[in-house]
Amino acid sequence: MASRRLRAFRRWMKSQGIQCSDTLDFMDCPQQGISVRALSDLHEGDVVAKIPKTACLTIKTSGAREMIESAGLDGHLGLSVALMYEKSLAQDSPWAGYLQLLPPQECLPLVWTLGEVDSLLSGTELHKAIKEDKTLMYEDWKENILPLVYSAPQSLNPSSFSVKEYFAARSLIASRSFQIDEYHGFGMVPLADLFNHKTGAEDVHFTSVSPNQEYEDDVDSENGDNNELSKISSHDKRDSTCENSYIHSDSESDYSSVTGEDPMMLQMIMVREVKSGDEVFNTYGSLGNAALLHRYGFTEANNPFDIVNIDLELVLKWGCSLFSSRYCRARLSLWRRINISGSVSENSEYFEVSSDGEPELELLTLLYIMLLPDDTCHKLDISICTADKVSANIGMILAEKHDITWSTSSEISKDLLLTEKVCRALLALADIRESCYGSKSIDEDVEALERCCMTERKLYHSLMLRISERRILEKFRTYATAGAQSQTFQDANGTSTRKRLKKH
Repeated sequence: MASRRLRAFRRWMKSQGIQCSDTLDFMDCPQQGISVRALSDLHEGDVVAKIPKTACLTIKTSGAREMIESAGLDGHLGLSVALMYEKSLAQDSPWAGYLQLLPPQECLPLVWTLGEVDSLLSGTELHKAIKEDKTLMYEDWKENILPLVYSAPQSLNPSSFSVKEYFAARSLIASRSFQIDEYHGFGMVPLADLFNHKTGAEDVHFTSVSPNQEYEDDVDSENGDNNELSKISSHDKRDSTCENSYIHSDSESDYSSVTGEDPMMLQMIMVREVKSGDEVFNTYGSLGNAALLHRYGFTEANNPFDIVNIDLELVLKWGCSLFSSRYCRARLSLWRRINISGSVSENSEYFEVSSDGEPELELLTLLYIMLLPDDTCHKLDISICTADKVSANIGMILAEKHDITWSTSSEISKDLLLTEKVCRALLALADIRESCYGSKSIDEDVEALERCCMTERKLYHSLMLRISERRILEKFRTYATAGAQSQTFQDANGTSTRKRLKKH
């Protein structure tokens, strides 16, 4: 039997013209929340729901639209005000039947206390990012929302727009909002946000029928710019279209008459078979556990998209333990002159280690340059000005060293960069990165996870993240050790790799 809040939500959906197939059933579990299951076999191509865009909570549909647009707010800021405003109306809000289904906030690290962030996320990919997020979002609230509360034409209750309520709204938007169309931007899409995520297991696809867009694209939260209804990440994306008037009415009418589709309707379409009784999953994209916890508040076991980052700062820390700061800066400059760099976020440069423990080529190249003899390094420095191809500088040195064929169309092979010294450097970097997690060993983390209950969500998912990252570092060490052993074997037998460099 459906819970009271689900029955209220079903009545609200019906009043808003949301069409939900009788083949879908909602399950309400106190521990795990709401899930969607199939009451009968579902088949690829089945349209299981239609949601009017007017039923979605966006800046354009909110009763606070005029106030928001007059203040020049859009994106996450604007939608946060819209959500807080509608929640402040309680039963008087047109979305009351939907909002009563939502938790006060999602259990994202964004709403954890600073003490919890420091104790639970220390060493992980999220620790620094969450602290920066909290600082920036507080500044957003102070500069944009706090003044709005006291200058708005209608009377607003300050407690409904407090910094706590703002962070709560941001957590709901980060984990539940979808991009709808150019006019509405992104917003809260009732029913669509009830489907749980499973990596690589998309059962149902969300689409916006539009005269200017086809809906065959896959939903992928990492490549949302190309998808009409991709999940929005917790990073702020400003919606510059919010100030525009809705100008598509004629074209949409024409489109509807030709195709029979309603351009004002969102559809949920099955993309593969689901058996009766099974849960129906959405997928939020190919995301590792750090991204899942950051954006949605959960992790997955054995996630194939997990990564660990090694900051350039840590590489320089290792370098300065062996060489002078001047030496390290010079070698780093040489590396950059070959037009190589690591991945870059807002305030840092880093190198990714994949879930199988393999580092990026850029990291290996930097370590290789750091460890080059001075005369070889000088030769590389001179060759930069005359090389026809970026990788040719390193490639020609490798070709000369290993007696292999080289051409400017070749790619650098990672195997050739894995000298014994580079492998020792990788092991040292693994130790430095591991030290970020503190004094507790990975075995202690595993034991703590085994004792932990899933209801302790913060502890459980932070431990899952720590363990998944540290497992990657173990594989990273194995990768480096295997490379060193291979090099030792070759040196002992006096053999050359004699491998042709990879072709494009």
